[in-house]
Amino acid sequence: MDFALTEAQTELAALTRRILTGRVTPETLGRHGTGGFDQALWRRLANAGIVDAALPSPVGGGFGLLEQCAVLTEIGRAVAPVPYLPTVTMAASALAEFGGELLERWAVPVVRGEKVLTVALPDAGAPCGFTASPALGGWRVSGSQTAVPFGAFADGFLVPAETADGVAVFLIDEAEVRAQSTIDHADAALVSVSEAPGTLLGEPGAGVDEWLRLRGTVGLCARQLGVLESALRRTAEYTKERNQFGHPIAGFQAVRQRLADAYVDVEAVRLTLWQAAWRLAEGLPAAGEVATAKYWAAEAGHRVAHTAVHLHGGVGIDLDHPLHRYFTAAKRTEFTLGGATAQLRLLGDHLAAGPT
Repeated sequence: MDFALTEAQTELAALTRRILTGRVTPETLGRHGTGGFDQALWRRLANAGIVDAALPSPVGGGFGLLEQCAVLTEIGRAVAPVPYLPTVTMAASALAEFGGELLERWAVPVVRGEKVLTVALPDAGAPCGFTASPALGGWRVSGSQTAVPFGAFADGFLVPAETADGVAVFLIDEAEVRAQSTIDHADAALVSVSEAPGTLLGEPGAGVDEWLRLRGTVGLCARQLGVLESALRRTAEYTKERNQFGHPIAGFQAVRQRLADAYVDVEAVRLTLWQAAWRLAEGLPAAGEVATAKYWAAEAGHRVAHTAVHLHGGVGIDLDHPLHRYFTAAKRTEFTLGGATAQLRLLGDHLAAGPT
């Protein structure tokens, strides 16, 4: 069996890395509360074909989730402030699958880098924050969701809402948006709507919300893989340069053990991510594999992030040091869409519902 990345995945990842290298700095990211969206960089990715290449036809180049994960790993490696995960992996892909007439209005501007879409999903196990009811000429949606990624900059929102026939997903573009400061940047928002018109994707109870959750969770794991890989590499290089008692600390047994443990954690994230992504891409049941991947992204993310800070010593807690970007990115991803405990609960439910 060949577990190597395909040619398309490799080339997309390489192109993304070339574009991002040297363009994501503390100056472009800004400090806390100053914004977390580099629109110029987003347009550059779109102009290079990164945004549409991994989207299925007829929206993009005919690729899919595996290629998107390759791109997201590079975005995580650079901690790039671009909305690829919510806009491409989740929203635009859902429009390609369920959107119908919405494609021309929304997907085309998205692949050009002209519009940003996001998804207002609750964390795993949390109740849906929206309700919807049929009205004359369509649907009306009410409710709110906090910490919507890139919500402060979005032009449209995919919103899961409770209806009389089950949960349905709606596209809305009329919402009250209040920017929120998160652990890394102000690239999130409290999104509220009251009787806002919504366009239905799929049918109530058809599982579109779960479709979004599974792909969004896998995308988070892919981005986390890039964050942790880069944090570990930077830490390993730093321990070879930092001297104590006349020797590089990389030669100390305790330091080497922590780096080895971190390496094993990163490889666990990689293995479980690609297993879950492949099953989703093949249309196979993957709820258990996705929960397993997110468990490792959360649990290993916590350990690797703290190892990186500890082995950097005093500079590891400096907000201006490049490592701080990786620590905060790893910690935010740890809890987004449900942390390790929430994923274990999902796994328990999945096992309980399966054959004995």
